[in-house]
Amino acid sequence: MNAAEQATNLELASKIATVVNLFKFEFPDAKSDLKPWKNDPETRELVDPDSIDIGFHFPGISKSWRSRSILIQIRFYQDPINNSRRAIGIEVAGFDHRGEAWRLSTVENWSFVGESMPSAQIGEKLKQVCRQILEVFNKPSD
Repeated sequence: MNAAEQATNLELASKIATVVNLFKFEFPDAKSDLKPWKNDPETRELVDPDSIDIGFHFPGISKSWRSRSILIQIRFYQDPINNSRRAIGIEVAGFDHRGEAWRLSTVENWSFVGESMPSAQIGEKLKQVCRQILEVFNKPSD
């Protein structure tokens, strides 16, 4: 679900802003998009209500990223027993003019799959950002 729609309280809005800042610190050329999904019935049907989705766009095709746009989907699980909500993983996809070029999932082995992968340096930086994002959403609130 679009990050802009998930920012329903100050704590969540602050965490979303932290994610944007973490990404932009490592990748300053990226422009953030808190509403990467269209607001039409077909798209609404596909959107996961248990995720926070943020897009990032680069000025032109990035050779090191092998893409022009990145979609980050932070997946959550709501525990029905203790009513806690925590981030359980992150899906990152890179897109070029043909569509999805590559994908990274933190759920299993943190490896890239796809037709054209980002450079090793970008891949490692992106994995580090994903670790930091999971920390932001899973550290206990004060």
